Amino acid sequence: MSGIDDLPPLSRVIAEHGLVARKSLGQNFLLDLNLTAKIARQAGDLTGMDVLEIGPGPGGLTRGLLAEGARRVLAIEKDARCLPALAQISAAYPGRLQVIEGDALKVDALAHLTPPIAIAANLPYNVGTELLVRWLTPPEWPPFWSSLTLMFQREVAERIVAIPGSKAYGRLALLAQWRTRAQIVLSLPPEAFTPAPKVSSAVVHLTALPAPRFPAEPKVLEQVVAMAFNQRRKMLRAALRGLHPDIEDLLRESGIAPTERAEQVPLEGFCALARAVAAAR
Repeated sequence: MSGIDDLPPLSRVIAEHGLVARKSLGQNFLLDLNLTAKIARQAGDLTGMDVLEIGPGPGGLTRGLLAEGARRVLAIEKDARCLPALAQISAAYPGRLQVIEGDALKVDALAHLTPPIAIAANLPYNVGTELLVRWLTPPEWPPFWSSLTLMFQREVAERIVAIPGSKAYGRLALLAQWRTRAQIVLSLPPEAFTPAPKVSSAVVHLTALPAPRFPAEPKVLEQVVAMAFNQRRKMLRAALRGLHPDIEDLLRESGIAPTERAEQVPLEGFCALARAVAAAR
């Protein structure tokens, strides 16, 4: 028994199924079930909720989510070696765990979920940022999920919660903070994982806001932000030159000095600029 359920400890599960973590899949396994349960608790009250989990591996977080009362967990796993271990969990929690073998970037998870929906995952390092951007930029808002509880490399987590004027401040911070309330809720040292990565990790909890903090057309805002930070060392009048022939006037109209650089402009300023650009077009 492991302490959170009647299943064996993760170290034994990994040994029994020969689950050596693969670098090519961005795998680093958390073996401490008390820790995975703690991560699951950061997602809030899961009672009555479907939870989407990406890259469950041997199922440490999966077990935490189920033990914490998730109505149902949909786990998408690319590594077929992990399926027998996940099948054991499914048998221990009848009707509450569905496992899909596949690439999370290609699977239509929403077809298998019933609202309300939360997303919780120790994301594989190689697809974590891409998945987050997808979840933050859906065609419609509010999104299908109510919250995201995600583990990233510490550096990525800091980029999500960064403030203007900091080196970490950029596109990820703006996309996240425009439509969510984001905070780092847990930090984990390398030695918490097997194998130990070279960097620390952190769990970020993002709660979807009912509406964006400031009005702006999503596609225009994304374009403005991407151009501004692609050349973040340049003044905005130069970095955004290709956006509109009257970009200096539009910057001033938005309350932004044309000589400022992207990292100096707060979210509200970028939204004002996106509105000005959209109107000028």
